[in-house]
Amino acid sequence: MPPDPSLPPTELLHEQAAWLAPARSRLLRRVRVAARRRILDLGCGPGAVSGELAARGAGCCTVVALDRSREALAQLAVAARVGADARTARARVCPIRAAAHRLPFADGVFDLVFCQFTLMWLDAPAAIAEMARVLQPGGAVAAIEPDYGGMIEYPPDTATRELWIAGLNRAGADPEIGRRLPGLLIGAGFRVHVGLLDRLAPPSARRFSLLRGLPLTPGESHRLGCIEERAAACNPRAIVAHLPVLLLTAELH
Repeated sequence: MPPDPSLPPTELLHEQAAWLAPARSRLLRRVRVAARRRILDLGCGPGAVSGELAARGAGCCTVVALDRSREALAQLAVAARVGADARTARARVCPIRAAAHRLPFADGVFDLVFCQFTLMWLDAPAAIAEMARVLQPGGAVAAIEPDYGGMIEYPPDTATRELWIAGLNRAGADPEIGRRLPGLLIGAGFRVHVGLLDRLAPPSARRFSLLRGLPLTPGESHRLGCIEERAAACNPRAIVAHLPVLLLTAELH
């Protein structure tokens, strides 16, 4: 069975979570995570952020870590048994296997829904409708989602934007979900605040590993190899590879 492109290797997901940690911290403070008692980690994967949500939530907070992948949830369970951080939070992280467009919960049972690079892989309107249904009045969504259509890259011969868009579309993802999310959330009855990731860091070569996990054609794979060679020959500080990441908070009216 071919690998699931929506579930990159665990170490890459943890690197991605670490890269987004400062922005995620600001976003979670904006939705008053410390006061939340029941949090849904939607599309949790192997739990790269689930323990963090539990640690930052109220003392009696419960995090429901939901994913459609049995493999990802198994990795989360292993991490909970052996990870030092997870040991303090595992009693409050409850893994559940289910689909985001049909959440197995009653109406109004959560006061915060968090997702990170998740809605791009889903039927976003259906998932957002379900998020609105399971949130309590005054509940909030905190979402971190990319917009590959707006990538900023230099020099031009190291640009990968077209490869990302082609691979993501072929994998069934929405590479421009970031720009569509504010309108989708407003249409579902949310009051929305939109920010952008404001840090431009030297690009990591690991971005090519993530891109290779997508279903590329042989020609695209060859092109990517050439780009990798050109990038390796450049001074890393002379390369710009910026992916716009939208930081959204949304509260129910």
